[in-house]
Amino acid sequence: MAIKIFIDQGHNPAGNVNAGAVGNGLYEGDINFQVGLYLANLLNNDNRFEARLSRPTPTTVIGTSNATSLQQRVQMANAWPADYFISIHCNINPNPAINGTEVYLFQYGTQANWLAQHIMDGITQTVGTNNNGIRLNPTLYVLRRTQMPSLLIELGYLSNWSDAQKLRDNQWGFAYGIYLGIMRYFGFTPTQ
Repeated sequence: MAIKIFIDQGHNPAGNVNAGAVGNGLYEGDINFQVGLYLANLLNNDNRFEARLSRPTPTTVIGTSNATSLQQRVQMANAWPADYFISIHCNINPNPAINGTEVYLFQYGTQANWLAQHIMDGITQTVGTNNNGIRLNPTLYVLRRTQMPSLLIELGYLSNWSDAQKLRDNQWGFAYGIYLGIMRYFGFTPTQ
């Protein structure tokens, strides 16, 4: 039976509620959408996986407020039910020097923790962002309310010029890094 992975492309398209961060001319919701789409395609081309997206089209809007947007994403994953939940985001900081990739978890020493380590290694090896570590954030709604191992990935900082270039020009690379991490976590050989 296929391993079911729910890919949540964090935030909505620009101009909608819960649209996310903006930096260096880039919109978080757009980047999250495309990275998630690439990741779903990689996973769905491998019969060991079945991936679903929170936002199947670039214009999909989830929820009418930040709260309902988060609730609906969690409900979709729990109702399926997914085996794993991966939420894709981009970061922002008032200090443009801050850069790198972070992965957030509900709890250390869990399956989500081991998956996060592999995904972090996959991203940093593939796209060359800095490894800012696996971090605990049990307050995040999507980590608290999902009923399966869950991660929230902050791919890089839209506010940092170098990260922003990577996020603009190498969205497939970020997706491939996450895919590599998933494959290594399961001990599988990548099919592409």
